[in-house]
Amino acid sequence: MGQYLSANHILILHPQELKEQWPDYLVKQDILLYFDVNKLEFHMNMMISTEDKAFLKEEGYLVIKNFFDYEHDIAPIQEAIYGVIGLVAKRHGISLNREPFHKDTFDNGYNELFAIDRSYASEIYDLVKQIPSFLRLISNQKSDDVYREIRETNISGIGTGSYGIRIDNPSEDKFRSHWHQEFLWQPQSIDGLVFWTPLLAVTQDMGPVIILPKSHKDGLCSYSRTATYAGKAGAYQIGIYKEDEVVSKYGQVAPLSEPGDLLLMDFLTIHGSGINRAIKSRWSIQNRFFNYEDPIGTQIGWKGSITGETQVEKVFPHNFIED
Repeated sequence: MGQYLSANHILILHPQELKEQWPDYLVKQDILLYFDVNKLEFHMNMMISTEDKAFLKEEGYLVIKNFFDYEHDIAPIQEAIYGVIGLVAKRHGISLNREPFHKDTFDNGYNELFAIDRSYASEIYDLVKQIPSFLRLISNQKSDDVYREIRETNISGIGTGSYGIRIDNPSEDKFRSHWHQEFLWQPQSIDGLVFWTPLLAVTQDMGPVIILPKSHKDGLCSYSRTATYAGKAGAYQIGIYKEDEVVSKYGQVAPLSEPGDLLLMDFLTIHGSGINRAIKSRWSIQNRFFNYEDPIGTQIGWKGSITGETQVEKVFPHNFIED
């Protein structure tokens, strides 16, 4: 596309709107006549705008529309899930009367199996996390590049047990993620980021993720094993100490999203799952990137997920209060 004029400059055509971002040029109409190659490479490698980066830093979250390519990144996962549902039904001798695959109904048959026996749904939940196209998405080079650019690090990681496909079933609150900060549940680095993307269009009645903007600025909250969540399983028994009081200090947003969109959340941003009151399950992908170079992560030893063997009360003894 270009012709070298010297060791440091290149002849190149470039869209008009980018002129405003690059002051070091000589332009005639829409032709960028020459540009310092070092600066050109810097701008071409930027994965996220300065404005978006500033918004994430200030608000603690960011929605990037159409970050993933639907046909290349999302559709293969949907198709594989559709196939897994059919095979689980066949394994248990259940005949499903369902239409051929379609992106809007890729989970056709899941709710039917869930209604017959919840263990069938649990089987699907475990199996879909082993789909190769899903594993490719969570370690997507584009995602890695964005994280390293935002956190200005040379080496990133994806924590053990820090990724999965969530299935939030209609009117089932037992496994809903209540208010929390990711750093407590994924204690790898304090500057980690949640990467959240839906597998179907998330409407208001499906209970989108609820975020408390700017909550990350107040650091890691105090936590306890409260009576409020005593009926939940494992890590879900842990809640923010004096949760209602803490939550009341912030506003709330619940961004709607489409397959291909990406929601980023700071590891200290308080958030929780919305309540699904639709007739369909809410399917979404979550993974988390962390920074090996973060001093706090280095100090605590980049621990695995709270859903594994990590005992967060021992990792953060000063952030736990007996309720």
